[in-house]
Amino acid sequence: MKLSILGCYSATPRALTNTTSQVLEINNHMFLIDCGEGTQVQLRKHKIKFNRIKHIFISHLHGDHFFGLVGLISTFRLLTREADLHIYGPKGIKEVITLQMKLADSWTNYKLIFHELTSKKSELIFEDEKVEVFTIPLNHRVYTNGFLFKEKEGERKLDIKAVEDANIDTAYFRKLKQGFDVENKDGVLIDNNKVTKPANKSKSYAFCSDTMYKEDIVPIIKNADVLYHESTFLEKHAHLAPKTKHSTAKEAATIAKLANVGTLVLGHYSTRYDGLNAFKEEAQTVFNNVELSEDGKTFNF
Repeated sequence: MKLSILGCYSATPRALTNTTSQVLEINNHMFLIDCGEGTQVQLRKHKIKFNRIKHIFISHLHGDHFFGLVGLISTFRLLTREADLHIYGPKGIKEVITLQMKLADSWTNYKLIFHELTSKKSELIFEDEKVEVFTIPLNHRVYTNGFLFKEKEGERKLDIKAVEDANIDTAYFRKLKQGFDVENKDGVLIDNNKVTKPANKSKSYAFCSDTMYKEDIVPIIKNADVLYHESTFLEKHAHLAPKTKHSTAKEAATIAKLANVGTLVLGHYSTRYDGLNAFKEEAQTVFNNVELSEDGKTFNF
C-alpha cells in the first residue's frame, strides 16, 4: 500500500505548498483522492502515471479539494484517453463539471461516469474482487465524506511441500487457495489448514478531511492500518476549530487512539504556521505513531 501526497495544505495554493490531493496505490489500483488546484502538475512533477487513474474520490465541494478536477479531465481528453473515468463525490459535482465542459464545448472523448453521494451514513461505493471503498460521513460546513479503502481478504498460500506430500492433484490447487478441504488422489479428504498458509494480512486506509472532531467515525475506521486525519490547527488556535468545523492535531490523535489505528498521518495544515513539527509534537502527547504529510512525500505501508 503506497500513499503519495501531492498536496496537504488548506485553503489556497502557494509557491511551495499545494492544496489537498493524494494518490493511493492498493492492490493494483491507483485511486486519486481529492483534486485541489494544480494536481495534474504535481502528478507530472512526481512522475505518477496518471493514465492509470480510473477512479477519483472527491470529499466535498470546497475549491481547495476539487478545483483541479476539470483541468485534469480536460487533459485526459487532450491525451486522447479512452478508458472510462469514475468520479465519486457530493451531489452537484456532475453539474459543476459538466457546465464548464458545456460552456467550453470540450466534451470528453471517453466515458465520464459520476457517482453522486447524498447519504449521511457510511455506504459501500466501490467494490471489485480485491478492494472495497466505503464513505466516512464527516462534519464540515458543507456535505463531506471521508473514504475508507479496504483490501478484501486474499487467497490462502499453498505449502507446496505439504501439498505434494498429501498427494493432491494440481486440479484442486484453486480450491485450496479458496480455503476448501479437498480429496487427494487416494480419495482421502485433506484438511486445508494442513497444506496451506494464511493469506497476507489485508490492509486498509482511512482518509478524513475536512471535519471537526467527530467520535462517531471511530467504529467505521476501527483498526485501520493508516489514518489520514486533518489537523488544520494547533492547540493555541483550538478555539477556531469548532467555528470553521476543522480539527486540531491533538483531536486527530484522539480519534487515532480511539480507533486503534496503526499509523496516523496528519495534514490539511493552516498556512498560518511556519513549520510542521509542532503538529507532530502535539499529536504525540495522545498517540505515539504519528507521521507528517508533506507535498511530494511518499509512504509505503
